[in-house]
Amino acid sequence: MSIAQVAGQSKAKRILQFALSSGKVSHAYLFSGPPGSGRTKMAMAFAKALFCTEGGDDACGHCLECRKFEHGNQPDLHIVEPDGNSIKIDQIRELQRELAYRNLNTARKIYIMQRAESMTLQAANSLLKFLEEPQSPVVAILLTENGQAMLPTIRSRTQLVPFMPLAPNEMLQTLVDEGLPQLPARAAVHLASGLDACRALIQQNGFAEMRNVVIQLGKDSLSRFTAAMMSLQQQIMKTELGEQPQLLLSLLTLWYKDMIHFQAGRHESLVFIDQLDWIGKHAYSRPAEGWVACMEYTLEAGKRIRAHVSAQLALEQLLIRVQEG
Repeated sequence: MSIAQVAGQSKAKRILQFALSSGKVSHAYLFSGPPGSGRTKMAMAFAKALFCTEGGDDACGHCLECRKFEHGNQPDLHIVEPDGNSIKIDQIRELQRELAYRNLNTARKIYIMQRAESMTLQAANSLLKFLEEPQSPVVAILLTENGQAMLPTIRSRTQLVPFMPLAPNEMLQTLVDEGLPQLPARAAVHLASGLDACRALIQQNGFAEMRNVVIQLGKDSLSRFTAAMMSLQQQIMKTELGEQPQLLLSLLTLWYKDMIHFQAGRHESLVFIDQLDWIGKHAYSRPAEGWVACMEYTLEAGKRIRAHVSAQLALEQLLIRVQEG
C-alpha cells in the first residue's frame, strides 16, 4: 500500500509527502488519532516510501526496496508492540541494540511503535535519550490514540501528524471499491469506527438479515402495531437476532433518521437508500420533531437494556411509544 492509497487523512498525507519530496524528513513522528483512522497503515506506507529508492513523495512500488518491503523482507524495519499491557525498558534497550548496527546497504533504519502511550516511565525516559542521540540514521514513528498521554518531553521531540476519524462517505467509497455490498456498507459506516470494524460488521453472520428485519419493523412500527409486535416476536426474539438488541436499535435509529434526511432533501445521505420510494411516501407523515422523538425513544430503549431491563420488554415498550407518537 502507498500513502495515496490510505483512505482519507489529507492533512497527514500532506505532511508526510512534503517531507519526502523536500528531503526534510524528521527523525521522529507522532501519529495521533482514534482507532480505525488508519494510523498503522499510514505508518507502513510512509516507511515503505522512506525505503523507496526512487526519491518521490510516495513509494514507487517497483524498486528493489519496495518489493522487499511488500514481501516482509525489510530487515531495517522494526515493529515494537506492548509486552502485555505496556512497552517495557528492556524492549527499548533491545531496540537500541538492533538499531546501533550499521548496514552499508541502506540509508536509514525505521521503527514503528504501537500504543506508544503504554511505555513505562523507565522505557519512555530511555527512548527520550535515544531520540536525542540516535547512533545511526533512524526514523521513529510512534503511534498513539492520545498524543496528550505521551510525556511532554517526547512530544516536543517528535513531529505531530494528526489523524481524524474517517468520514462515513470516505469509508463507504473505500468499502465499495473493495467489492463489499453497498447496502450493508451504507449502514456499517454509521455504526462502526474505522474500516476494519466496518468490514467485520458487514461480514458478521446475520447483519444483512438484521438490516432487512429492521426495515420491516421500522415500517410496521408506524401504523401496524400488531404486525410490529409479531415481527418482534417471530423474527427477532425467537431467533439469534434477539441476541443483539443494541445493533437492532442502532439500525432502527438510522431508519428514523432517514425520514429527516428525506424531509431535508438529503437523499444521498439515506442509509436505507433501497427504500427510497417507501420513505418518500411516509417521511412527511410526521414532522421532523416527531422523527427526532422516535430516535430518542430508541436510544432510551438501549439505555434501559444496558441497565439490565429485559430486551423484549424494552423493545415492546419502544414500539408502543413510537405508535403513540
